[in-house]
Amino acid sequence: MALLPVKRSQRETNDLARLHRDMDDLFHGFFDGWDWPFRGISRWPTLDIAEHDNEYVVKAEVPGCKADDIDISVHNSTLVIRGEKKEEEKKEGKGFYHVERSFGSFRRELNLASRIDSEKIEASCEDGVLTVKLPKSEKAKAVKIKVKG
Repeated sequence: MALLPVKRSQRETNDLARLHRDMDDLFHGFFDGWDWPFRGISRWPTLDIAEHDNEYVVKAEVPGCKADDIDISVHNSTLVIRGEKKEEEKKEGKGFYHVERSFGSFRRELNLASRIDSEKIEASCEDGVLTVKLPKSEKAKAVKIKVKG
């Protein structure tokens, strides 16, 4: 039995959009005065993921992190990026009006569609951008089959 997309009327679509907006307002209003990690609920670090014929390339924004602050692991087809953004100890008398920098640990897990050749993974961190190159295993690479006529 195939599942078909549900057709919604314009009113149902507007009602769902309104409900979504109201729920967003409720959560933002509730957490607005709270300190990190509740303020600005988001997934950090943000990721860019590209799939090529032979590899995946994952780029993560990690400003303020050094290579030693980041730990990367792969198990089967799951990439785990974790680390810690550390606070600088800087004491000054006056002059802080508003501080938005955040510190603490982070963890992102990414399920990849193909098996990875874990022996050939490369990672580098430069200018606040972590780049992880994940070569696909030979079994996971696409194979072209010629059709005989």
